[in-house]
Amino acid sequence: MILASDIPLSLWLGIPTAAAYALTALIGPRVAPDMGHRLLSVPWALHGLGLVFALFAPQIGGLRFGFAPALSVTAWLMLTFYVLEHHWFPQLRTRWTLSIVGVAVVVLAAVFPGTVLHTQTSPWLPLHLALGVASYGLFAAAVVHAWLMTRAEKHMRLGADTHIGLPLLTLERLTFRFVTAGFVLLTATLAAGWLFGDSLYGAQAAWRWDHKTVFSLLSWLTFAVLLVGRSRFGWRGRKAVRVLYIGTGLLLLGYAGSRFVLEVVLGRVA
Repeated sequence: MILASDIPLSLWLGIPTAAAYALTALIGPRVAPDMGHRLLSVPWALHGLGLVFALFAPQIGGLRFGFAPALSVTAWLMLTFYVLEHHWFPQLRTRWTLSIVGVAVVVLAAVFPGTVLHTQTSPWLPLHLALGVASYGLFAAAVVHAWLMTRAEKHMRLGADTHIGLPLLTLERLTFRFVTAGFVLLTATLAAGWLFGDSLYGAQAAWRWDHKTVFSLLSWLTFAVLLVGRSRFGWRGRKAVRVLYIGTGLLLLGYAGSRFVLEVVLGRVA
């Protein structure tokens, strides 16, 4: 018999949030746009509240982190940008696919809640992780906008309704604003890891040339090329979107991919 006390905190928090996302994805397309957007804000708020308890709850020993919490925070930040954008651009249509993403990352974080960070690490480590995950969220938002831009271009060529609600030029500007902001935070994250690695992680886990470092630097170079190509050579459309997807994929492999291999495939905690 399974008692309530035997259920992990991550499941207590994740199950209702995932259910709220699923219900929103089911009901949202069938109601008025304004009501649908308000519905999306409910699981978004539950998700944010759950992240605070899951990451910092004292009964689990302090700050926990891993590949699944990183993806969960990334998705929540992406939804945060989307919810805020709706206030500035009311014509922006709600994309119910994002609710499905919410279900997936919440369930994943409930099953793999991460590990407690070592107590000997620097108190600045959470800030360092926050910068890194914030860059993840900004690039995820850029990917969503690039996807919307690609769909709009395709529908325009076919002479169909774009179902986006924003002009293509506006979507393009928003995409590259997110890319620029994400690049700044990624630069700050990598610089902090390089300059203060001993203080952040301890002498045994400072900056080293592992998979995480290599993939992160490759993603940084890819985004740098994208921004230079945009500024100097006017890259736009499919070419820019492809480079964005490549950079985001490399960044995803950098932390989330490396931690997934460590935590799930190899069964290690560090």
